[in-house]
Amino acid sequence: MNNKSNISIIGGAGHVGFALGLIFSSKGFNVSLIDKDRSNIKKINSGKIPFLEENSQKLLKTMIKKKRIYATNQLRKVIESKFIIVCIGTPINNKLNPSLRGFINFFYQLKKFLKKDQIIIIRSSIYPGICNKIYKIIESKCKNLSYCPERIVQGKAILELPKLPQLVSGKNKKAVLESSKLFRKVCKKIIYTKVIEAELIKLFSNAYRYINFSISNQFYMICQNQNLDFFKIRDIMKDGYLRNSSIPMSGFTAGPCLLKDTMQLSSFYNHKFLLGHSAMTINEGIPKFIINKLEKKFNLKKKTVGVLGLAFKSETDDIRDSLSIKLLQLLKLKKVKTLQSDEYFKTKENIDKIDLVKKSDIIIVSTPHKAYKKLKIGKNKILVDIWGLIEKN
Repeated sequence: MNNKSNISIIGGAGHVGFALGLIFSSKGFNVSLIDKDRSNIKKINSGKIPFLEENSQKLLKTMIKKKRIYATNQLRKVIESKFIIVCIGTPINNKLNPSLRGFINFFYQLKKFLKKDQIIIIRSSIYPGICNKIYKIIESKCKNLSYCPERIVQGKAILELPKLPQLVSGKNKKAVLESSKLFRKVCKKIIYTKVIEAELIKLFSNAYRYINFSISNQFYMICQNQNLDFFKIRDIMKDGYLRNSSIPMSGFTAGPCLLKDTMQLSSFYNHKFLLGHSAMTINEGIPKFIINKLEKKFNLKKKTVGVLGLAFKSETDDIRDSLSIKLLQLLKLKKVKTLQSDEYFKTKENIDKIDLVKKSDIIIVSTPHKAYKKLKIGKNKILVDIWGLIEKN
């Protein structure tokens, strides 16, 4: 293979690493996707995408055919690579505190295979100080550590990455220079920052979005309690008034990033990030709010409640940290008969969306998949559409 370089991506079978690997391989690099998920590894090596990612299926088959990309569970494969890109998860625990012990300890394993001239690039979301801890772990073997956080929208990474500015920071000049050279192959613009600035930029960005969504969700709650149409009010607020043009739609604000990074920022700020905690209370409380409103009007144990959508956002099959799942769990705890459907996440409990509408007394639009927009909801049905998605019949 006539490749310009070798790249290993740790967490390469996950949502961030997989798309990144495809993009680099399409630019002529030889990419190994290193991951623990044997199921996803098998799918990738057989030319099948492990989850929905726009424009990825055809590209994967092409790169497999050209032998530019492969997946493996062998960490020692990093020995072959000049660049090692880390895209593994940085979760929070059930008390909403960062749980990064596994992430940090991973670098002790990685250290065994490092060489001094390699470039280590961290893409994962981490709070300030974590890069310094990792550097202390690996510096005796390799000092070239960069922090270049990902900022793509899941499901559209292949489309977005070439258009987005890439933040580049590092612990030494070589790390910064080599990382910027690498990302210039796939990005139009490089922005140089200090490591701590890059760590905060990523967390600030996700926390900002999370808080903005909570504002609209709080407005939605206020309107619901006053029997008012939030979507009408929102449209009027925005009509010809540019200051309000960025008000987002209400909806389930969930998934593996926004809440998690907001709580990372809170932990870094000694749990004094009051806006973040308020946003969490509002956004995570939406499913319970919807159920409480319904319980005031109906005896839910005598109703069938259909939940349209299980994924954490539209046009994806990813249910990680989905509030739709939380909604279903709350309803089941109350012994309410439920039906469920999703366009992309498949499970034996699902039924077709048309059947769900027919068989349900109450229909809750929990994920705004485009396929739901033109559903016909009879006048005898109770519709709860926090997204304002379904067109009025």
